[in-house]
Amino acid sequence: MVESRNINPYRILIVGSAGQLGLELQRSFADFGSIVAVDRESIDLADAEQTRELVRRVEPDLILNAAAYTAVDRAESEPDVAMAINAEAPRVLAEEALRRNALFVHYSTDYVFNGQKDEPWVETDEPDPLNVYGATKLAGERAVQNVGGRYLIFRTSWVYGPHGSNFLFTMLRLGRERDRISVVDDQLGSPTTSIELADATRTIVSGVMAGRCGAPQLWAGLYHMTCSGTTSWHGLAAAIFARAGKLLDGKAPEVLPIATCDYPTPAQRPHNSVLSNAKLHDQFGVRLASWQAALDSVLQILSSAKAANK
Repeated sequence: MVESRNINPYRILIVGSAGQLGLELQRSFADFGSIVAVDRESIDLADAEQTRELVRRVEPDLILNAAAYTAVDRAESEPDVAMAINAEAPRVLAEEALRRNALFVHYSTDYVFNGQKDEPWVETDEPDPLNVYGATKLAGERAVQNVGGRYLIFRTSWVYGPHGSNFLFTMLRLGRERDRISVVDDQLGSPTTSIELADATRTIVSGVMAGRCGAPQLWAGLYHMTCSGTTSWHGLAAAIFARAGKLLDGKAPEVLPIATCDYPTPAQRPHNSVLSNAKLHDQFGVRLASWQAALDSVLQILSSAKAANK
């Protein structure tokens, strides 16, 4: 557990602080209040009583839950663990937030949908997850909604950033190692950076906590939050290699498009998981950057860090 002091009055609990989103939330909320940051080393989210005791000890005004069981394929063989972390822990956090009248922010996934719609998914579309991960995240959404209170659920997709283990770092590693890479081209989504997610969350939370959004019944609920634009995993990989420059040590691997059926995985993925952000903009006036601009920002951070380490 890490605690930072701030002269601002809010006490903030960030759960999942060592993950890629948790790290960016710590950066974005650094001047918003006193932060207590916990990760898997200091809290077992599969233990409901441990989770409940944590909140009662910290007594936060704001809980940001960036923790999740995100190993999509492994979840197929570990459904109980995935359910405990993705559904039971959010329920406990929501209950404790309600008890304190704290604001609870929780993140969910595009994988709650079956991918069979041609248009972007909206919040009122009926979920139908294809895999255990999506099912447990959907259970988490519903648990938080059933508790109620002052809560925000942000569904997002294809998250990556300058920290952690993610698709970007996998592509950069493979790009340095190989001359040719095959990447799935028939799954569509909106790549979203942890930076954009954290900063949009900060903007919205600031308005809510300051009372600018009105009573909870006017804003509490579920929203889609992704970068704008659509691409495939192949399109994202190609964009990474076209923009990465010196991060690839001068290499430019060929990226071959393949079908999902040519890359079998334990968990089934949706074909189309593009989310509409219209509700988010209508309610809060917030728009995230395009996925291309967001990618450029992350690559710039990595390039600057590499140059500084030389």
